[in-house]
Amino acid sequence: MKIIGIETSCDETACAVVENGEKILSNIVLSQVRLHGPFSGVVPEIACRAHVHWLTGVASEALDQAKIAPQELGAVAVANRPGLIGALLIGVAGAKSLALALGKPLVSVNHLQAHIHAAIMSHPELAYPFLSMVISGGHTAIYISTGPGESEMLGATTDDAVGESFDKVARILGLPYPGGPSVSDAAKKGDPRAVDFPRPMLGPDSLDFSFSGLKTAVLYRVRGHDMKNPKDFPESDIPNVAASFQEAVVDVIVEKALRAVEKTGIRRLAITGGVAANSRLRDKLGKAADGVDVFFPTPELCTDNAAMVAGLAFELVEKGEIASLDLDAFAQV
Repeated sequence: MKIIGIETSCDETACAVVENGEKILSNIVLSQVRLHGPFSGVVPEIACRAHVHWLTGVASEALDQAKIAPQELGAVAVANRPGLIGALLIGVAGAKSLALALGKPLVSVNHLQAHIHAAIMSHPELAYPFLSMVISGGHTAIYISTGPGESEMLGATTDDAVGESFDKVARILGLPYPGGPSVSDAAKKGDPRAVDFPRPMLGPDSLDFSFSGLKTAVLYRVRGHDMKNPKDFPESDIPNVAASFQEAVVDVIVEKALRAVEKTGIRRLAITGGVAANSRLRDKLGKAADGVDVFFPTPELCTDNAAMVAGLAFELVEKGEIASLDLDAFAQV
C-alpha cells in the first residue's frame, strides 16, 4: 500500500509517499525559513498563505518523485493536530479534496505521534513499549509509547518548548533564525563552562520542563538586569554564551530522560523532533545513558516532514482507523 502524507502543522509544506509504512518513495519538504527569518519566528498568517500557495505543487512533486499515478495511492493521510490551526486546516482541506477526488480512504494523524513513529521508521528493531521524547520548536514532552499512535504522557513543558527557547536566545544574541542550528554552530566555537546558567529541574522527581528562566538568564547576561545593552558585552563572548546555554538545555533533557528510565524501568528511549538533530545532545545522552538503548531518527526524519505522517498512517489503516470527510483540525493535542 502506497500512502501520501500531508504535513502543514507549522511552517513546512511537506508531502511524502511511503510504501507499506517503511519504504520512503519521496519526501518533499518546502521550508519557509526565508519568509519568517526577518521576524525571528513563525508568523502564522505568512505560514498559512505559503501553504495555500505551495501545497498542490508539493503534492504533485511527491507523486512525481515516487513515480506513481494518483490512482495508485491506497490512502491519503494528513496531520490534523496539534499545531497552528490555520496551517492545519489547509492541510486537512487539501487531504480531504484529494481523498474525495480519488475515492481513497482518509487517515488522520497526530503530529506528535508521527514524530515518535519516525524513530521506528529509522530503527525497525525498536519494540514497544518504549520511552519517547518529542523535543522541537513547539513541543517538549516525555511519553510511554505502547503502540502505533498510542502514548501516555509522563511530563511536558510548563512554558517554552526547547526549540522555542533556542529561537529566543538566538534573537538575544543577534544570531539568525532558526535558532537551533545558529546557536549550535556558535556553540562549537565557545566554552560550555564559561557561564554557569541554571538547570531548571522543577523538583527531584519531576518529569516536566521549564526553559523560560534559563532564557531570561541569557537575556540578563547579554543586556544586563537593567535591560540595556551594556558596552562591556563583547561580540566575541557570543560563542561562550551560546555554548553555555546549549549545555544547560542538554543537561536538563539528559537528566529528565534518565529520570524517566529510572521511574518506569523501560530501557528503550527514542528521542525525536527537530532538536533531536542536535549533535551535542546526541553525544552527551549517548554517553550518559549507560545500559539504555537510545534511538534517534535519521536527520531528515527529525524535523517536520510528511514521511512520518504516511508511515504512521499505514499502521493506523491496518488497525482500521479511517477518518470521515468531516475531519476537523485541532490546535491542541
